[in-house]
Amino acid sequence: MSAPRTSSGPAGSERSSAEPFGARLRRAMDERGPLCVGIDPHASLLAEWGLNDDVAGLERFSRTVVEAVAGRVAVLKPQSAFFERFGSRGIAVLEKSVQEARAAGALVVMDAKRGDIGSTMAGYAEAFLHPDAPLFSDALTVSPYLGYGSLGPALALARESGTGVFVLALTSNPEGGEVQHAVRPDGRTVGATMLAHLAAENAGRTPLGSFGAVVGATLGDLSAYDLDINGPLLAPGIGAQGATPADLPGLFGKAVRNVVPHVSRSVLRHGPEPRALRAAAERFAEEIRACVTAG
Repeated sequence: MSAPRTSSGPAGSERSSAEPFGARLRRAMDERGPLCVGIDPHASLLAEWGLNDDVAGLERFSRTVVEAVAGRVAVLKPQSAFFERFGSRGIAVLEKSVQEARAAGALVVMDAKRGDIGSTMAGYAEAFLHPDAPLFSDALTVSPYLGYGSLGPALALARESGTGVFVLALTSNPEGGEVQHAVRPDGRTVGATMLAHLAAENAGRTPLGSFGAVVGATLGDLSAYDLDINGPLLAPGIGAQGATPADLPGLFGKAVRNVVPHVSRSVLRHGPEPRALRAAAERFAEEIRACVTAG
């Protein structure tokens, strides 16, 4: 990995202190409720908001979401692809959204699902997890399907910078099963192997490890998997995809307190009115908190 950069970095980078992501996430979820709201400015949602599918529409959408909920929810998760499709001007909007969300107190998980080997993986890690990077985020989603060891540069930089990663383990897309449910020679599935790696990374960390897994909330019975990895479980699928907060205790069992449920369309469809967006996010956060506590 290249030598650390020494520039002062963007506003908010002081939050990459020695305090690990897992500790900051635990505190944010306890204080604000366990909810991650997506920033997913795809063309159809821009149209629903009455916005053009261009950089101006992208900027208006992202600014509205950040201003409405970044001061209230624990986590915001921008989907990088919807910004990247506009080129450098879209990336500039993403940079500003990340920095403003973090300044408002939300943790930012960059949903970029990067996965590669060697110096290329190190480059992806530096783009999102180095404190001096314009896109510096609190955590990054990564794909381990070039082998878990290929994530080494991202894991190392996350430890150094106090950030986190969310590793794709048991995703809810139908195609994911052909890889994640495949059985290895040792009898474990690939998905279970990823969870075991993460449990080892998080061993002994308090109050919560910084290395999480992505586990779909629409998968049904997960009793065959040990989800108690002492780290966060990013759970997409709440709301429009069919899962409900009441499903969480039965799905995640004793690991439910570490679940970070992700909601996107079911909150974003209330825009562009900021008060309606904020109210929807607060309702989900309270409902999830009640279900997790009861579970």
